[in-house]
Amino acid sequence: MRKILVVGAGQSGLQIALGLQGQGYEVTLMSNRTADEIRSGRVMSTQCMFHTALQHERDIEVNFWEPQAPRIEGVGISVAGPDSSRVIDWVGKLDGYAQSVDQRVKMAGWMDTFAQRGGQLVIHGAAVGDLDYFARTYDLVLVSAGKGELVSMFERDASRSPFTEPQRALAVAYVHGLGPRPEHPEFDAVRCNLVPGVGELFVMPTLTLSGRADILFWEGLPGGPLDVFQGVKDPSEHLALTLELLERHLPWEYARATKVELTDAGGTLAGRYTPTVRKPIGRLPGGGLVLGVADVVVANDPITGQGSNSASKCAASYLSSIVEHGDKPFDEEWMQSAFDRYWNTAQHVTKWTNAMLGPPPEHVLNLLGAAGQFQEVADRFVNGFDDPADLENFFFDPDKTAAYLESVAPGA
Repeated sequence: MRKILVVGAGQSGLQIALGLQGQGYEVTLMSNRTADEIRSGRVMSTQCMFHTALQHERDIEVNFWEPQAPRIEGVGISVAGPDSSRVIDWVGKLDGYAQSVDQRVKMAGWMDTFAQRGGQLVIHGAAVGDLDYFARTYDLVLVSAGKGELVSMFERDASRSPFTEPQRALAVAYVHGLGPRPEHPEFDAVRCNLVPGVGELFVMPTLTLSGRADILFWEGLPGGPLDVFQGVKDPSEHLALTLELLERHLPWEYARATKVELTDAGGTLAGRYTPTVRKPIGRLPGGGLVLGVADVVVANDPITGQGSNSASKCAASYLSSIVEHGDKPFDEEWMQSAFDRYWNTAQHVTKWTNAMLGPPPEHVLNLLGAAGQFQEVADRFVNGFDDPADLENFFFDPDKTAAYLESVAPGA
């Protein structure tokens, strides 16, 4: 039986480990924290997973929280005017519902499941020297720990990485007590609020340790009015800042947030990172090779909500590549081909995310405006969160956008 080591217990690493385990592989999973430490720690992300990514979890039967998590049936877009009024406001319906599960719940639960199913779980923060040894004792080593020393093994791909510094300052608060959006109280939706020249606020329903909650997630332009969370350690101060900015920039969201409270003391997070695509093969000092996974090799800004979706899609793609390879060696050629197969999907996410980090061009504003008039346009746009490849057909190119809008409303 082939022996595989997965380093890093996030969405992608755990999904691969559980998937391989289900296929009969001998899998070792290395995590720098125990399941209990993850549960009792700080929130890690703002995950909202759309249909395709959720289906990958169903395929390996690890969708344990699907009955409890809120069903997100739409994505709404609002654009604030200079006077903080809404100049654009609409909601598109998803073809298949989305869901968000706090990664403290999911990763801890998946780690427990992996161990219960007989997997070898090693609690140890791996260094490059450790991998030098392990590469000689395993058929394949996968690195899915997206931070720290291990990432330095993977060379930045300059041709696919236009940015050299962070494009947004990020601030997250998990809260109870948020009121429903009055425009659609009968169903849950992620709400994307754009404040031109300032940043964005995303509001998403989630399942956390204490049940149903909502995530308030600011993305601020560096140096701008939202870039005020660095150095804020006190969770209550973080929430107060979040609400103060809501009241100033997005009064319609503040109106339903006046009674919120943090879900727990670990319910806030702030930071920033540079969107980067890296080359997928890491070379160890002893000559061994390791394959980078998910945001180790393709790290996008969370502005398009694709992080956990991309991690799930990467895990599913790599799982197929491993299983289809049979008993042949996991050599450099195979590693590159496994990444290239994933990049066929990931490239659309990177292109879209990088485009959204800049000021929207006129044709995109026209598209967003048309979505407020024509439900068909709204629905197609928001289903791009599940399948970003479709955006190639109507989003990036002004002529394609114009042709699409003409097909929806001739002469409009």
